[in-house]
Amino acid sequence: MLSSSFVDLDQSPRSYRAAIGLGGNLGEAIAALAGALDYLAKTPGIELAKQSSWYQSKPVGGPPQPDYINGCALLNVHLSPHELLAVLLGIEQEFGRVRMVRWGARTLDLDLIFYEDLVLDTPDLLLPHPRMQERAFVLMPLAEIAPDWQDPRTGRSVLELLAAVDHSIVWKISPS
Repeated sequence: MLSSSFVDLDQSPRSYRAAIGLGGNLGEAIAALAGALDYLAKTPGIELAKQSSWYQSKPVGGPPQPDYINGCALLNVHLSPHELLAVLLGIEQEFGRVRMVRWGARTLDLDLIFYEDLVLDTPDLLLPHPRMQERAFVLMPLAEIAPDWQDPRTGRSVLELLAAVDHSIVWKISPS
C-alpha cells in the first residue's frame, strides 16, 4: 500500500528524504557504524545529510548479548525504497553481518525507518519501520536529528513517540 500523497518514484528525478537506524554490538561497533556511513556517503544516488550522536543501549529481546551502539542518519536519495533497502543489506554483508538468530548479536544492522511519508506493506519491506515507535534506541538518536518528522501511520512526531517509551536503557556516548 502506498500513501496517497506519494510521488511515483519511477517518474520523478527528485531527491527523497529517508531516515535509517544503525546498530551493532560485535567487534568494533563504532568503527563499523562509521564505516557504514562512509560507504553510504560514497554510494551513487545517496547523500548523507545528517547523522546523530552514538548511543549505547541494552539489548532488547533475543539471547543474552553485549550492549549495542546505535545511531540514526538522514539521507537524501535518488533510489526507490527497495533499491535503498538493497544497498543497506549489501553494506551489512560487506561488514560481516550473518543472520542466524532473530534479534541476535550482530556486527552491523541497518534499518530503513522512514522514506518520506511513505506507508508501504510488502513482503520484504514495511514502512515506516514496524517497531521503531517501541524502540528508544531508534527514537533517541532520531529525535536528535529529526524531532519533528511525523510517523505517517500515527501522525505523531518522533519527539512524541519518544516521550511514550522508556528510554532509561539508552544513553548518549559520543557527539555526532
